[in-house]
Amino acid sequence: MYINPTALLASALLWGSSLAEPYPVTSPDPFKPYVLSAQNIKATLIPYGATLTSLLVNDRDGKQQDVAVGYDDPKQYLTDTKTNHTYFGCIVGRYANRIKNGSFELDGVEYPITKNENNDTQTLHGGIFGYDQRSWTVVNHTRTSVTFSLLDTGFEGFPGDVITYATYSVSSSCTKEKTKCETKLTAKTVSLALTEKTPIMLAHHIYWNLNAFKRPDVLEDTTLHLPLSKRFIYIDSAAIPTGTLADTATTFNGALDFTKPKLIGRDIADAKNCGANCTGYDNAFIIDRSSNESDWTSSPETMAVALSMASSTTGISMEVTTNQKAVQIYSCNNQDGTIPVKKSQTLRNKMEGNKDRVDVINKYGCIVIETEGWIDGISNPKWGQDNYQIYSPETGPAVNWVTFAFGNV
Repeated sequence: MYINPTALLASALLWGSSLAEPYPVTSPDPFKPYVLSAQNIKATLIPYGATLTSLLVNDRDGKQQDVAVGYDDPKQYLTDTKTNHTYFGCIVGRYANRIKNGSFELDGVEYPITKNENNDTQTLHGGIFGYDQRSWTVVNHTRTSVTFSLLDTGFEGFPGDVITYATYSVSSSCTKEKTKCETKLTAKTVSLALTEKTPIMLAHHIYWNLNAFKRPDVLEDTTLHLPLSKRFIYIDSAAIPTGTLADTATTFNGALDFTKPKLIGRDIADAKNCGANCTGYDNAFIIDRSSNESDWTSSPETMAVALSMASSTTGISMEVTTNQKAVQIYSCNNQDGTIPVKKSQTLRNKMEGNKDRVDVINKYGCIVIETEGWIDGISNPKWGQDNYQIYSPETGPAVNWVTFAFGNV
C-alpha cells in the first residue's frame, strides 16, 4: 500500500507519543483556556473539542462585546455534552452534519457508523463520540494563534486513521490613525487520511450573536447576506437531504433567498424546510462560484465573500470567506430559554444599562454558521462531490479554512 510522504511524516510525528494511543486525554488539562489577542480582538479556546469559548470584538462605540455563544466555565462544555449537546463553538467530525441511515458505501463496501439522532436512525456530526468530545493536543500556542491536533482511529466506524491539525489565529489591520480597524478570526483544519480511503468533512460549529444578547433574539436587528447562494439542499422531515437542489428565490416564497441583505426575521415564518414541525433556518446553502475558488490552496485574499451579517444594535458586522462549497445556517430554532447567557456578557449589558438585554438564549437567539461541503454528499453520488469528501493516503489533505472579518456599520 502506498502512503504519500505527507501522511508518512504525520505518522512519524505521532510515533512514540501519547497521541499514538487511542483517545487519550492528550492535553494535561482539556479545559485550560488558550488566549489569542491582537488589536481589538481576543479569542479564547480550549482543547476539549478544539472549542472557541469566547470572541471579543469592538462595537460601534469601541466597547468590547462577546459575539460567540457558549459558557464562561470551560468545564460546562462537558456538562453540555451530557445534557443539551449543543455543539457550542467546537469542531465537528469526522463527517459534519447528517448521514442518512447512519451508513455509507465506499468502493462497494457498506460502512455502518454509530447513530445518534432521530431515535438512533441516522448519524449527526460524526456519531456518538465525535470530534467535539475529544481532547485535542496543543501543538503550538503563540500570542495570536493556537494549533491543535487529533488522531482519529475510526472509533465511530469510519474506515482508517485520520490525523487533523486545527489552527485558529487572530489578526487586525488598522488605519495609521487607528480610527478604523478590521479584525479577523481565521480557522483552518488540515486532515490527512493515513491508512485507508475514507470520508472526511469537518466543520467549525460556532454559534454567533452579533447583538451580544442586548435583544431577545436576532430576528429584527441582524441582517444576513448570502450573495453567492441561489440554491440550497432540500431536506426531509428528518433533516436528511432528499437529493433535490432547490432555488432560493422561488421556494417557500423566497424565504431562503438572502442573495440581497435582509433581516433574518423578515421571512422566517415561511421557512419550513428545517425538519419536522419546524419553522426557521437549518439549511445548507450552496456557494456557487468559479471552480478555481474551490481549490484548497486558494487564499482568503482571492476569495469572494460568501456571507455577511451585521447587527444594527451593536453596529458589529462580520464577513465570511471560505474555500468550502456550502454553508449551513441554523437559526437556533431549538433554543428555548433554558440555557443562560454567559455571566460575563450579561454583566457587560447590565453595566451599559441595556433595557432589552436577555439573560437566557431564546429561540432564534443566535445563528450557527458551518462552512462545509454539500451535506450528506456521500449518500448522493449523483452530485459528484466525492473529490471534495473522499480522501485516501494517495490524495491530498482535506482542508477547510474560513475567515471571519469584523468591522462596524
